Amino acid sequence: MKRVLYLLFLGILGGLIFRGCFFECIVVPTASMEPTIKKGEVFWVNKFIYHFRKPERGDIIVFKSPVENKVLVKRIIGLPGETIEIKNKKVYINGKELKEDYVEYLRKEEILVGDNIPEMVIPDDAYFVMGDNRDYSKDSRDWKDEEGNPVRFIYFEDIKGKVIGR
Repeated sequence: MKRVLYLLFLGILGGLIFRGCFFECIVVPTASMEPTIKKGEVFWVNKFIYHFRKPERGDIIVFKSPVENKVLVKRIIGLPGETIEIKNKKVYINGKELKEDYVEYLRKEEILVGDNIPEMVIPDDAYFVMGDNRDYSKDSRDWKDEEGNPVRFIYFEDIKGKVIGR
């Protein structure tokens, strides 16, 4: 009996370490990443990849929201030190339009909050993130703090990992 309890304890401990340090399974709660990731879809998060390399443009990441007490899933659009600007829904990185074949616009003819953002420099160790379902995603374009000030970036220490295995 002691042996069974010991093995059960080791299994539970191993599972917690695996989930906490390496991989985690998460369900997407909203449609903000459609059509790439559907609402309710289950995927894996690689939690150790960014110990070996920096996040890259196009990575779909899981991170702690800068304005709410929850975890979000978005795509990295802008990298540290780059300039970013949004004009009529089009994203410009360092003055060049970013080609985004993964984006979905459900309200193409409307100009919404965040569809026009003046040029700004992304701080060191920070990232500009957006959902693929642009017209229905709350992200770096429209987050605000308690005082109503824009919160445009997420920081490296808030990134939990990269989405894999969709």
